[in-house]
Amino acid sequence: MQQTLLTQSEDLAPLELVLGHEFSRPELLAHALTHRSQAYELSMETSGRPDEGERADNERLEFLGDAVLGLVVAEALFRRHPDWQEGELTRMRARLVSRRHMAEVAQTIGLGQYLRLGRGEERSGGRKKTALLANAMEAVLAAMYLDAGQKDHKDALAVVQRFADRHILGQAGDNMARELLSVAALGDHKSALQEHLQASHAGVPVYLVESESGPDHRKRFQVEVRLKSGDGEVGDALANGMGSTKKKAEQEAARRALALLAGQPIREERTEA
Repeated sequence: MQQTLLTQSEDLAPLELVLGHEFSRPELLAHALTHRSQAYELSMETSGRPDEGERADNERLEFLGDAVLGLVVAEALFRRHPDWQEGELTRMRARLVSRRHMAEVAQTIGLGQYLRLGRGEERSGGRKKTALLANAMEAVLAAMYLDAGQKDHKDALAVVQRFADRHILGQAGDNMARELLSVAALGDHKSALQEHLQASHAGVPVYLVESESGPDHRKRFQVEVRLKSGDGEVGDALANGMGSTKKKAEQEAARRALALLAGQPIREERTEA
């Protein structure tokens, strides 16, 4: 199957130049660019049935690339921001490795034009799909890691790190850092909590109004924030908050939840007049 992929591929030298790595095993890069729709069609054309054994698509490489990406970004942030605490580092990493940002990186380096797609994906605009681009970008990072690692394991992470410093962090990373700090300054605890939970793959926060009290001109709302898992189940309350509006109560609940998750004491906010 690998030979089939290579004979159908166009010259990948321009892509290697952008990646900053010349592959000694170009079949790894071809593999990383192959969507399952293309692998399925090739296996049907050559054998008349799907090839479930060889798995010539890029999904296994995507799995490895996700882990490599998380490591190099975490190390880069650790080096660049010695004054940041765990919460800030976690939130920033979540943004940088997010599907949206990785798709933007893929678009910037023109990765879409090199993808191997099946006819259906091609017709449906697969070269511009966020999820497909992000997954392929992770697979390419894994291919770079494996290819560089066969010569010298120390070089494997260094190759990916150089690409990450240039394209994944770079100016975009600086802009995100400024945005993150400004959001924190504005007290957007809901966004911070959501990013924290996404980074740890814990689920998503949901907010429930538990009670309302007071006259119309001086309402008080009590809100609970709960964790919703991937299967849709809503768990126990993480924290609760009070406020003169539902939004303020939600922000207070999120602030308290973040403190509890970080193992920090809950600082009492000044009561609203």
